[in-house]
Amino acid sequence: MEFVENREVEQEQLKAIFQDMVKYSPSKICGMLGNALIVPVYTSLLTPDQYGLYSLSIAVLSFLCIIFSDWVGLSALRFFKHHQMTQDMPKYLTTIVTILVSNLSLMFILSYIFRQNFYDFFHIPVKYFFAILLLIIPVAIRALLFQLLRAQLKSVSFTISTIANQIMTILLSIFFVKVCHFGAIAMLLGMAVSISLTDLLLIYQSNILSWFKIQKIEWPSVLPIMKYGIPIAATSLSAWIINQSNKIIMNNIHGFSQVGLVGVAYSLTLPLLMTIFSIITVAAIPRIINMYEEKIDVRPIISRFTGYFVLIALPAITVISLYSMDFVRIFSSNAKFYDAFSLIPYFAFGTFFMAITDYTTLQYHLANKTYIDFIIKLTSGIIGVILNIVLIPKYGLLGVGIATLSANLSYFLLSLIIVLPGLRLIFPMLTLSRILLAFAPLAGLYYLFGKFSVMPAACEMIVLLVVFYACYYALAKTIMKRH
Repeated sequence: MEFVENREVEQEQLKAIFQDMVKYSPSKICGMLGNALIVPVYTSLLTPDQYGLYSLSIAVLSFLCIIFSDWVGLSALRFFKHHQMTQDMPKYLTTIVTILVSNLSLMFILSYIFRQNFYDFFHIPVKYFFAILLLIIPVAIRALLFQLLRAQLKSVSFTISTIANQIMTILLSIFFVKVCHFGAIAMLLGMAVSISLTDLLLIYQSNILSWFKIQKIEWPSVLPIMKYGIPIAATSLSAWIINQSNKIIMNNIHGFSQVGLVGVAYSLTLPLLMTIFSIITVAAIPRIINMYEEKIDVRPIISRFTGYFVLIALPAITVISLYSMDFVRIFSSNAKFYDAFSLIPYFAFGTFFMAITDYTTLQYHLANKTYIDFIIKLTSGIIGVILNIVLIPKYGLLGVGIATLSANLSYFLLSLIIVLPGLRLIFPMLTLSRILLAFAPLAGLYYLFGKFSVMPAACEMIVLLVVFYACYYALAKTIMKRH
């Protein structure tokens, strides 16, 4: 595909993306606050063993969703514009829904046939496994409907449903723990009820019932969806291997209590940080796809938002890592979980490298060559598993941290090496140079805090970030101004 440069369209889309970011930001901020609230609430309600069982259940849930449901929603997002332009939405939605129902049916059949293998591999109690299988149904529906909202650029509706889901999940989980005394399974029950109610809201918001009419499926139309979606599932599975397989390995070696520590560190990094980081991608990617379909050169847009991501993410992750012990104590009310602090720097920077690949691997999605993304992420996942197996028996939590960071870094580096023609990332050098210079006063101030600390750790963290962004802004307006 040959691209044309269209500055007018680029500026128009840039403005629209920023407007969408503002609309999406309440849902993401509330999502971040919800994820932050979950850790102190759940750690106060559950023992390390119970929290470990909950974390392992969520890992198994995400494992099954990746294989059988999530990729269907992402495929719906990718091809929505194309089918909207060709005015065959009823047939398209019939195809998408049929694929999802078929996948879930296959999942239940395989889960029944190989149930003993699941129990043995994941070391999870039977009742938890069945609870996870039932939970997947509303989760799969939600995933598809969320992507349809994104495809329709209904950012306000997305925000409302996300916030409602987050609030209901927390309140219902607390209710089932306190009133019914169900332990860790109460969290899964709270999620099931909350997500089911959210699905009803999403059906109304997406207006899917007005489009959806059962049509005869033309199987040639299924092939592009499968060709695009299955590599995404394999890629996501590789990401799961990188970031969550450590819970399975840790459980086999050290038991649920150590999994609980891994779960706390994971909850305070990847879901917490990615929720904020995704404000950019959730707004930008649908519009970038539309521009690409119209044969507009999208590289300048991708470059600019890559710079924005680094500007938002790197200072926050650096400060969190410097204050990892204090960070865990702020969000955990149970001293039994404090040892999770040793994982925070590794998981935080691992999250950074994983998140930035949303920009470096976007080229594969635009060109419908998601198999490349799968190959490089699978390679990184294999590296992570090998390191986990080798390092966890000897180094415990430290081994988990090293393996996770190494795998995510490998994924990022491989995405820089393997580049498609016409889609090479244009590095935002001016933004990166400002960031590098702005880190100098931050480092000096951190040294002074270490010598003459007079403020609580949380206040020091905020001051460091304020100083960094003040210095960055000063550089952007003076000696390093964009011309």
